[in-house]
Amino acid sequence: MNTMTDQIVVAKLKPVMDLAAAEQFLVEMRSLVDTSIELHLDASEVRTLTTPCIQIILAAVRANHGVAVVSPSPEFVSAFTDLALTFPQTEPVSMNEPAEIEPAQAAASLAPENSAGPNTQPETFDQPEAEAMAKRILTIDDSKTIRDMLRMTLTDAGYDVLQAVDGQDGVDLLERETVDLVITDINMPKMDGYEVVRHLRGNPAYDGLPILVLTTESDSDKKNIAREAGATGWMVKPFDPERLVATVRKVIP
Repeated sequence: MNTMTDQIVVAKLKPVMDLAAAEQFLVEMRSLVDTSIELHLDASEVRTLTTPCIQIILAAVRANHGVAVVSPSPEFVSAFTDLALTFPQTEPVSMNEPAEIEPAQAAASLAPENSAGPNTQPETFDQPEAEAMAKRILTIDDSKTIRDMLRMTLTDAGYDVLQAVDGQDGVDLLERETVDLVITDINMPKMDGYEVVRHLRGNPAYDGLPILVLTTESDSDKKNIAREAGATGWMVKPFDPERLVATVRKVIP
């Protein structure tokens, strides 16, 4: 997307960016993804920033390179640096620039006409590098926010995305659909991610299917469990969208 625009919108983030705020913000970001604007996120009043919100901001930047943060509060900066993540910053707009408006207003006014701590460096286990193509990816996660973040990031990179809400749902879906890659969470109801990997590896039909584990866990013993179960690679939430896409491009033949 062209980052050079003559229209700047300033959206003030709420002081408490919790799960509810994250979901609202995600809806607003979807409306702005296909618009040619420069969106400045005023983070000066942010005092609490949860992991889902961090993930949404990273995904929004991945989908629209015109998104940048202005005047980040110390708490905002700390939330990212504690996870070894960075975010794009810019200088606040001057007084003769458009006045700041709420994110929801920005989304409504700029939507196209007639439109409806841990190390996040990805690990992969000896897979060949490949270019991204029109592949199908199944994401399995019990968090709607994370599923939406994965879909936003992966569809923007040119992939078709199927979603499952837990391990059993993912296994059932694979009986009906063919995919090129599975990205699964670990801690889920009904069937956790380790069980998903073991189940798929126990079926010869899925011997060559790449499986990435995406989880909040960063313990080396749990990484070994995933590797021994047959996982192709491991990434820690919150994921960096560009690193995730790079990893997907590496593991899909």
